[in-house]
Amino acid sequence: MDAVLDNLDVFVEGFTGTLSLTLSAAVGALILGTLIAAMRVSPVPPLRWLGTLYVQSVRNTPLTVVFFLVVFGLPKVDVIVSFYRFAIIALTLYTAAFVAEAVRSGINSVAAGQAEASRSVGMTFWQTLTLVVLPQAFANIVPPMASIFIALLKNTSIAYAFGVFEGTQAMNRLINDNGSDVIVIIAAAALCYLVLALLSAAVFNRLERLVRPA
Repeated sequence: MDAVLDNLDVFVEGFTGTLSLTLSAAVGALILGTLIAAMRVSPVPPLRWLGTLYVQSVRNTPLTVVFFLVVFGLPKVDVIVSFYRFAIIALTLYTAAFVAEAVRSGINSVAAGQAEASRSVGMTFWQTLTLVVLPQAFANIVPPMASIFIALLKNTSIAYAFGVFEGTQAMNRLINDNGSDVIVIIAAAALCYLVLALLSAAVFNRLERLVRPA
C-alpha cells in the first residue's frame, strides 16, 4: 500500500492525463459524430454513402489499428504533432463512428411529422435537422451516449502503448519501480478507472433527468 500512498502524485498526474484525453476526444467525437450522422440521413446520396462507409469501416477496425494509422500515417502527409494530440485524433476518429450511430438512432426516433411540419413552413433540410430534429434526438440518446463515453474513458489506456502518460502508463511506471506491490498498484489503478466511470455515469444520469420530458 505504501507504494501507492507514496506515489499519489504519479497517479494524479496519470489520471489527469486520462481525464484530459477523454474530455478532448469526447468533444471532438460528438462534433464529428453528429456531422457524420447528418450525412447518413442526408437527402444527398453521395453524403449518405460516405457517412455509411466511414461508420462501417471504423466500427469494424480495432482501436489499436486506428492508433497505428494515425501515429504512423499522418506524419507521412506532413502532419506532425505530439503523441498526446495523435492520441486525441485517434480516439476522436474511432469514437465518432459510435456517436454517429447513436445520433442517427436518435434522429430516427423523432416523429416524422416534426420534419414534415418544418418543411411545410419553408424550412430547409439543414434548418429542420439542426433546429427541430437534433435537439429532440439528443434528448433521446443520453443513455447510449453515456455508454459510448465511458467506453472512451477506458479506451484511453491504448495511448499508453504510444508513449502518452496517462493512468495505465502511471500504473506501469509504479510497477516497474515497486515490483513487490504489483497487486496493490493494479488494484489502485482499477479503482481510479472505476471512480471516473461512476462519476461519468452520475453526470449522464443527471443530464438524462434534466432533458427528460415532464
